[in-house]
Amino acid sequence: MSVAAVARRLGIAPATLRTWDRRYGLGPTEHSSGRHRRYGPEDIARLELMQHALLRGASPAEAARYAHASAVRHGGATAAMGAGGEARSSVADSSRDDSRPESESRAVAEVNEDGSVLLSGVLGDDGASNAERIDTANTGGRGLRLGGASPNARGLGRAVLALDAFAAQRILRRSAERDGVRATLCEVLWPVLSALSELRERTGSGSEMPKLLEDSAVTALRSVIADAPEPHTPRPVLLAPAVGEQQSVELLALAAALASAGIGHRLFAAALPREGLESAIRRTAPAAVLVWSEYSAFADPRLVTGLPKPRQRVRVFVAGGGWSPEALPEQVEHLGSWEGALRRLDELVRDPEESQW
Repeated sequence: MSVAAVARRLGIAPATLRTWDRRYGLGPTEHSSGRHRRYGPEDIARLELMQHALLRGASPAEAARYAHASAVRHGGATAAMGAGGEARSSVADSSRDDSRPESESRAVAEVNEDGSVLLSGVLGDDGASNAERIDTANTGGRGLRLGGASPNARGLGRAVLALDAFAAQRILRRSAERDGVRATLCEVLWPVLSALSELRERTGSGSEMPKLLEDSAVTALRSVIADAPEPHTPRPVLLAPAVGEQQSVELLALAAALASAGIGHRLFAAALPREGLESAIRRTAPAAVLVWSEYSAFADPRLVTGLPKPRQRVRVFVAGGGWSPEALPEQVEHLGSWEGALRRLDELVRDPEESQW
C-alpha cells in the first residue's frame, strides 16, 4: 500500500507516517528500484500496533518500541495477522476481549521485549532519554496541545483526533472505574476539551471532534451510572438542567459521581419545564433539588422560586456558570462549580440534621 493509502487506513496524516519512518524505523521494509516505497502487511501491522499503543496514552517513542518488540515476539507481524491479513481486527479484539486471563492479556498487549510494561498507555522506566518522553500529543500544526497532561488525557486526545469513539469511551470508562468520576473529569476530559477549543481557535476547523468527545463522555458516564451500587440513601437528589439548556456533561457527571458513592438521584438529562419539576418534587420528595444552567439566557430565577414544599425539608440548589447569585431567592443556594456542587451535596448527605435523613 502507498503512504497515502496507509495514512487513510490509520486516520493520520501522511507526514506523520514519514516522521514515524524517519524517527522510529517504522517505514516500508521493501523497496523496488524505480518505484515508490510500498508498505507490506508486516509494515502495516507494526503501524497498527503503534497506533494502538498511542491511543492508550504512550508517547511515540514508547509506542514504537512496543510495536517493534511485539512484532519480534510474535515471530513477525505476518504471523500475528494470520492468513487473512487481519491485523486491525486482531489488535482491536485483543483490546476489547476482557474475558481472557489477565496474564494472557498482558503477554499479548502490555509487556515489552525488555520486560517493561505498557500499563494504561505508559511504559515503565526503561532508561529512555527525557527527549523521548517529552511528547504529550502533537503540539504543532493541527495537533492538540496537551503539554503536561496525564497519560489518559494523551490517549483520549489521540483517540479523538482519530475520531475513534470506541477508544475514547473505553479510556473514559476505565479512568472513571479506576480513579473516580472527579479525577476523570478534571484530569482527562476537561484538558482534552480545552485543547480542542484551542485547536478550533487556532485552525478554524475541528468542530466534529468536541461533539464526538462529548458523546463518548455521555456514553461512558451513563455506563458508570448503570453499574453503580444500589443507593444507600432513603431520599434522592433531583438533578435537572434549566429550560433551554442542552444535555450537560457536567450534570451527567454529577449524577455518575453521586451514584458511584451510593447516593440516590433522579436525573433528567433533558430540560424540565416548571410544571414537570414541580411534579417530580411532589412524587419523589427529594432531599435536594439542583438545577443546572451554563448560560445566563436560560438561568431564570423563576424556575426555582416557590417550588413545592413536601412535609420533609427539600434543599434547593442551582449550579453552573449561567446563574447570577444576586437574582436568586434567599432560600436557593448557589453552587458555582461542578466540584462545589459535588462537595455540597456530599456534605448534605452526611449531615443528618441538615438533610433530615
